[in-house]
Formats: sequence, C-alpha cells, structure tokens
Amino acid sequence: MIRVLLVDDQPMVRAGLGLVLRSQADIQVVGERDNGDDIVAAATEAAPDVVCMDVRMPGTDGVTATRQLHAAAGPPVCMLTTFGDEDVLWSAVDAGAAGFELKSATAENLIEAVRTVAAGGTWIDGTLLGPILRSYRQLARPVPRPDLPTTLTERETDVLRLMARGASNREIADHLSLAETTVKTHVGTLFTKLGARDRAAAIVFAYDSGLVRPRT
Repeated sequence: MIRVLLVDDQPMVRAGLGLVLRSQADIQVVGERDNGDDIVAAATEAAPDVVCMDVRMPGTDGVTATRQLHAAAGPPVCMLTTFGDEDVLWSAVDAGAAGFELKSATAENLIEAVRTVAAGGTWIDGTLLGPILRSYRQLARPVPRPDLPTTLTERETDVLRLMARGASNREIADHLSLAETTVKTHVGTLFTKLGARDRAAAIVFAYDSGLVRPRT
C-alpha cells in the first residue's frame, strides 16, 4: 500500500486529487494539509511514502517545505504545479523534489507519478521537462549530445517521442492504435536500450539526443 500525504491550499484541488488516488486499490491518502507549515512534523505523524506538494501556497511554500523534508531525510516529494514558471521549477529541483506533475495532467499520469516516486524513481511530466532542461543548461557546462541507439525500431522511436511529450501509456496506445500492454513492452525495451533507469531518464535522453525539442 502506497501512503500519500496531500499538501495544497485549495480544498477543491485536494478533493480532486484525493478522489483520483483513492480510486486505486494500492494507494491510501493518509493525510491532508493546506500549507507547508510544520511539514516535517506532519510527515512524521502521517508516515507517508510520498508527499504530493503544491508549489505555491500561503505560509510555507512548496519549495521551502520540500527542502525541509529533504534535509530531514523525509519521504520523497512529487511537486504539483502549473506550466510556465521556470525559476520555480528549477528551485524545486534544487530543493530535492523527486517528481513534477502538472495539475492539469490526466488521472493516469498522476497515479503513475505517485507510484514511480514512491518506489524511489523520478517522474517528470514531459511538458515540464523542456523548461527544467533549459534552466539546467544555463548553469551547467555543455555535454556531448548522445545519439539514439541504432537498435531502436521505428515503433520504439514513436513511443519515445510521445513519452517525451508527456503522454501516458494509454494515450500512446490510442495515438499509435496499439494495445496498452504492447506499449508497456515497448517502454520496457526502451529502458534497456537507452540504459535508462525509469521514464524520466528516458525522456531526458529523448531531449538530449534531439529527438524532441522543448516547446516554446
């Protein structure tokens, strides 16, 4: 059972997130907060496996609360945000957030994000990755652009391109007229061929290789 603590200042948003997560047999919402105040104590009390945290809140904001949890070796944080504020996204990366999902994402993407982060992985919504990478490259030294493996099939390349745009497995299946189980097989094969630990690493590879370019 994955235990989730929801932190968002908007009651309607928390209710919607809770409804989506509680629909899954393996996810339990163990607490809700309307700001990041005393977040370490709240996490200690609720003992969540992952914290879903809004970025902008009155009192202690999501970035500060994430930094406090990270410093206290608390549970991993999946940030919930809206598109467009690159400085906030980079601040959240620097604070130690393990996941980034849009509030406008599909229910399926939110569930995948929670499961991935709770399992120790990294999740980045494909729409947010472009701004995060842009901010990172302004601070980091240039690195050689990796080439896509020549062993990738045309179908695997299509799957990777859609994945990098933030599509879930179900959305990829619908777009390519495939069974969702077939898409999952392609995704697993992509991880192996790219040497990627998880979905986020595969998405980064897609951007760094030039297969996908950040949207402006």
